[in-house]
Amino acid sequence: MALSTQPYKGARDFYPEDKRIQKYMFGVLRSAVEKYGYEEYDAPILESLDLYLAKTGEEIVNEQTYAFEDRGGRKVAIRPEMTPTVSRMVAAKRQELAYPLRWYSIPNLWRYERPQRGRLREHWQLNVDIFGLAGVEAEHEVISVVDGILQAFHAKRSMYTIKLNSRKFTDYILREYIGFDEVQAYSVAKLIDRMHKMDRADFIVQLDALCTPSQREQGAVEQLQDVLQAQRFTALPAAVQQHPSLAQIRFLIELLEESGIDNVVFDATLMRGFDYYTDVVFEVFDNHPDNNRSLFGGGRYDGLVGLFGVEPVPTVGFGMGDVTLQNFLEIHELLPKLHPETHIYVVPVGDVFKQLQKPLAELRASGLNVALDTTGRKIGAQIQTAEKKGIHYVMVIGEQEIADGRYNLKNLQTGVEEKHGLSRIVTIATDYRHVDETEDEDI
Repeated sequence: MALSTQPYKGARDFYPEDKRIQKYMFGVLRSAVEKYGYEEYDAPILESLDLYLAKTGEEIVNEQTYAFEDRGGRKVAIRPEMTPTVSRMVAAKRQELAYPLRWYSIPNLWRYERPQRGRLREHWQLNVDIFGLAGVEAEHEVISVVDGILQAFHAKRSMYTIKLNSRKFTDYILREYIGFDEVQAYSVAKLIDRMHKMDRADFIVQLDALCTPSQREQGAVEQLQDVLQAQRFTALPAAVQQHPSLAQIRFLIELLEESGIDNVVFDATLMRGFDYYTDVVFEVFDNHPDNNRSLFGGGRYDGLVGLFGVEPVPTVGFGMGDVTLQNFLEIHELLPKLHPETHIYVVPVGDVFKQLQKPLAELRASGLNVALDTTGRKIGAQIQTAEKKGIHYVMVIGEQEIADGRYNLKNLQTGVEEKHGLSRIVTIATDYRHVDETEDEDI
């Protein structure tokens, strides 16, 4: 039986044209994040399963983690997220590091879930974290980084909305205002996290089922709905409007508006699925009607480093998946036309392989990427290969060209063919490359 040519379900093959898009996105991400002083780190793709059992959500650990026992009898997992890993790394050198830490990574992650638009089993995710700042300045910086990234891709703020909530506010509502016990509050929080993927009637039925008879009689379902449906602070029940966590969110929104980020709103339904968040949480939503969904998010998690037996470190961070990012860029037509990395395709005529090496070395030393066809096929077939690859220039070189030091340079886009010395060819190809890069930046 022949082997399948398909990749593992929920994973992707990256052909050169696909990898080119990924390289472009990762390049913009790195540049945008580093503008704020963040440094890149990395870590092994395998971690101890215990790392995720501590604080990651039950759904991810029990249903989505690729976990197995290695040959040494250790229970390990392919990392489903990066936050526990970076917390482990910080804890390992807790006393040696210079705070605040500004770290980022773009790791490969795996989760066993049903593949769908925006969610695959394998993906890459930009992770950005700032360690060592307890004040709202950390949230302001991290959300500014989020906005800066999308601006670097030339997105308009009308294309996306940044939604804010606070886990402290949610805990207060569920535990004190409504009166749920710890188990109920946890279950209701998980239910709220899923509510936008459910029918409203189904949500009410499940919420009602989590209430005790006395809570139903006291109107717990209606009280919680009043909070969740509030579109602005003044629409919240008067009894909860003065909670300190709301004052912090108001102040954060004001700071962001001072920074020109005016597309930030409060959303009491925003939960974030991970159990380690401790205060402010946020998510970025695409406003396009054909992709109206959460793109990515993050928040404050002050207790995770402390789980490793060291003094806790206040932390704010977020993760941005490559799949949802690419969907966003494509639907808003923000991806530039990307060209092959090869600038010139050299087509030899006759037995000139040895003589070609010096001019090829000169072209490459000048900063150009040059591919040499050594198939010995007809000239037309070699040129067709360059066209199929999308390469802009072809040089056809025979003994006469080498002797004269002047070479035929053909622009495959226009069909224009001219004869030049190497220095002029370098200038022409370099100028085209720079114009091409400028056009990409202007998108």
